[in-house]
Amino acid sequence: MLRLRSVALSFVLLTVLLAPRSHAQSATDQTAIRQLVTKYMAARNSADADATRSLFTPDADQLVSSGEWRRGIDALVAGAMASSKKEAGNSSITVEHVRALGPDIAIVDGRYQTSSAGGVRNMWTTLLAVRTPAGWRIAAIRNMLPSPR
Repeated sequence: MLRLRSVALSFVLLTVLLAPRSHAQSATDQTAIRQLVTKYMAARNSADADATRSLFTPDADQLVSSGEWRRGIDALVAGAMASSKKEAGNSSITVEHVRALGPDIAIVDGRYQTSSAGGVRNMWTTLLAVRTPAGWRIAAIRNMLPSPR
C-alpha cells in the first residue's frame, strides 16, 4: 500500500511539474503555508512530538544535511526530537519563497539556522507542502548545507 502511495505521489508530482502552466496561489494559502512552517519550528523548538507529528502527512520524509533519510512519519518525528535535544538554542526557518505547483501543492524554500554545541549552522531547506482535508501539511523536507565557493 505504501509503495502504491509513493508511486501515485511520484506520478502526481511529475504530472504537476511537467504541466506547462503556472498556478496562482491565494494570499490565504500563502499565509497558511508560512504559518505551517512557523508551527513546525515552534513544535521542534519545544520538542513537542505530538505537535510535530500533526504537521506532516503520514508518508512524509526528510533528508537531513548529514545524509540521514528519515522515511515515514515515525522516523521523521523520532529524528526531529533527537535533533531538538542536541540543539543548544532555537532553530529557525526564514521562508524566502513559496511557489505553487498546483492548487494543492507548493514548494517552500527558506534559510534554516540551527545551533548546537558545535556552533551555529546556516543551511537551506526546501519543504513540500500539500493541502489535505485537515489543512496544509508537510510531505517532505530537504535540508542542505551550502557548498563552499
